[in-house]
Amino acid sequence: MSHDQYAQDKRTFTEPDFAERTFEELNNFSHEDQRWMQYALHLSQGLYAQTSPNPSVGAVLIKDGEVIGAGAHLKAGEPHAEIHALRMAGDKARDAVMYVTLEPCVHHGKTPPCTEAIIAAGVKKVVVGSRDPNPRVYGRGIERLREAGITVVEGVEQMAVAWTNRFFFTRMRLGRPYVTIKMAMTLDGKIATKTGDSRWVSGEISRRYVHTLRRTYDAIMVGSGTASVDDPLLTARLDRPEVGQAVGRQPLRIVVDSKLRLSPMLRLFQDRSAKTLVMTRDDAAAQTIDTLRRLGIDIMTVPSQGRASQVEEVEADGRSMDLAVDLKEALKLLADRGIQSLFVEGGGTLNAALLQEGLVDEYVLFIAPKVIGGVSAKTPVEGEGLLRMEDAYPFEIIAVERLGEDILVRALAKRTDGQLAYDPNYT
Repeated sequence: MSHDQYAQDKRTFTEPDFAERTFEELNNFSHEDQRWMQYALHLSQGLYAQTSPNPSVGAVLIKDGEVIGAGAHLKAGEPHAEIHALRMAGDKARDAVMYVTLEPCVHHGKTPPCTEAIIAAGVKKVVVGSRDPNPRVYGRGIERLREAGITVVEGVEQMAVAWTNRFFFTRMRLGRPYVTIKMAMTLDGKIATKTGDSRWVSGEISRRYVHTLRRTYDAIMVGSGTASVDDPLLTARLDRPEVGQAVGRQPLRIVVDSKLRLSPMLRLFQDRSAKTLVMTRDDAAAQTIDTLRRLGIDIMTVPSQGRASQVEEVEADGRSMDLAVDLKEALKLLADRGIQSLFVEGGGTLNAALLQEGLVDEYVLFIAPKVIGGVSAKTPVEGEGLLRMEDAYPFEIIAVERLGEDILVRALAKRTDGQLAYDPNYT
């Protein structure tokens, strides 16, 4: 298939429809406020891969109904969106109105506080999409602007802003990355034959799209079974994924290997186009850890206490894997490293463990028009399973699309209280 054919056939995810929320906001915000905030949102789209671990933010300066300044945060450590907009506007910024998707920062980090630059420029009004969930900022940026006599309106398009920054909001509020499980299965719900053969379940267009998705996440996680049997590269290869070269930003590759049985000769360790991290038990053999570190392999030890976090798997096809590590603690440690989003491409046991611990935010499922059959063929979620249907893990389907011959289903996990970490009203 040529690049032109792929470009013509590929689909993109349909984002959740915020029309209902927007309709409610019409009673509180003017059409002009919504129009310019949507423009600021547009500026921030598609930049997360560059800005992580910072959020994606857009800003627009309006005066006499015209844009006099606009900008977006382009990369962590570089000027924020507000600064780009102010620089573009220059002296015209005085008495202008700024629309910014996320609350301006008020603290000194790698860059100076945006609140002080806004005040110094003489901006008369600031319209904020959503408050920053970062405890160092939350509400303080708005308070500082109001103290300086600037009119502040907040909450315009706040759900859309929060969704755009759902990775950032999840890490700030839950102290862990946003977790997406990706799985390809047949019509009868199988991810591999009873012998473990899984190449390929999904079609070429779906596999190419997975490489596009990989680039938007900070890290990819698999278990030791997937790593040893499939020997994957787990890189984002947009040009002929099966043989192409890794292109652009590459996510961190993470392998859960509690017994450190993986061979250093696997492509995950030999390939230098992306970094690889092995997560293992804190009681793993110190000598083995030292040997692997001398080979340049990054090792992170994770507590193994807690029965609910210990999962063992010995599969008939040789995909032997154990996840006897505390997954909640593992994700917390990743968040401490600045990892905000995790794309899980492992097997049924890893998926089951994450679901059991309540650590899954999103499910991306590719359904191929094939049937395998067999009680021993692998399924997307293994483990003991649930006893009652009423205990099933609830999801909300937000998109169903066609990718070549495959069907793509995208669903968000529901919390029992109906809240999501990136909901602006999260408590």
